[in-house]
Amino acid sequence: MPSAPAPATRLTALGLGLRPAQGPPRLADCVRGGFGGLVGILVTGLIGRLALGSAGDLPWLVAPMGASAVLVFAVPGSPLAQPWSVVAGNVSSALVGLTAAWLVGPAPLAAALAVGGAIAVMIALRCLHPPGGACALTAALAPPIVTGHGATFAFWPVGLNSLVLVAVGIAFHAALGRRYPHVAAPAAPAADRAVDAAGRRRVEVADVAAAMARLDQGLDVAPADVVALVRDAEAHALDRRLGGLHCADVMTRDVVTVRPDDSLFRVRILINEHRVKALPVVDDERRVIGIVAIVDLFNLDAGDLTPVRQLMTTDVATVRAVTPVAALVELMVERGHRHIPVVDEDDRLAGLVSRADLIAVLHRLLLEGQRPNSGE
Repeated sequence: MPSAPAPATRLTALGLGLRPAQGPPRLADCVRGGFGGLVGILVTGLIGRLALGSAGDLPWLVAPMGASAVLVFAVPGSPLAQPWSVVAGNVSSALVGLTAAWLVGPAPLAAALAVGGAIAVMIALRCLHPPGGACALTAALAPPIVTGHGATFAFWPVGLNSLVLVAVGIAFHAALGRRYPHVAAPAAPAADRAVDAAGRRRVEVADVAAAMARLDQGLDVAPADVVALVRDAEAHALDRRLGGLHCADVMTRDVVTVRPDDSLFRVRILINEHRVKALPVVDDERRVIGIVAIVDLFNLDAGDLTPVRQLMTTDVATVRAVTPVAALVELMVERGHRHIPVVDEDDRLAGLVSRADLIAVLHRLLLEGQRPNSGE
């Protein structure tokens, strides 16, 4: 029989099990979160002191703002850190705490009612914010000199502190090029998100939401963000399997183009002569302004002298030469683009990638994956 693990091993396993399932900390996150919290609390405290004064009955900065700062500056993408959660969560919780103190008095029961009621109210109002529990507890146990002001404490200073902290958070993250408030990526149209490149049905937001409901673990993440992470991971995995191929490695460089004032007669001649299915439309500086495909010539009843500008598609997706080939899968297979112009650093046409080029790359990948000892 296998021997039982040593006590030290069991203790180590227990310790590892208690640790959060997070990746290793990044220096950038440490600096960004710490500096953001410093600035947020400093500005919030200064404005609170200016607005409330230093000798009044009400505090100019409440302790739960420290916890709010952790969320706003360390995990700005969390639903718990969004402006509505911060402001409405803290204010409504403080109101619940004041109500508990008024009904019961500053007693353990009032504290318990305040926190429990605050949690229920925040969930109902969709503004769940953990520091709100501290706001409720602070209000429920506040001395009579504070509770004597009635509901004022919930708005002044709790509401004021929350608003200032959120405003600082918005400015701070904007200066760093980050999104706050965090808005989840919009769901793709049903026709685009139905299947992946291999013909399998893709995970949708509704699928993730249903799975989270079944798990019933109170996961702190938006379903749309989970879908975005999965899609990005899929693209990264495909890029790894493709060996880091870039569009410059597969694009056609000698691209036949037309100008917007060229006639459809010229388009037909070029398509027939060069045996291509699409022609980028460029301006005098070779910047892509549209694309005309062979299918367009049959979709509209236009004469040979009709200029290209009346027929071309102007909603053109372009990529850089250094764009991973894996990124073309979403553009072509999921969004329906058949030809994608490749542009250089000055947005001038450098090449063209067709769906046939992408299929050839994926076909080669499939063949290599079927070889013995392929490494995959």
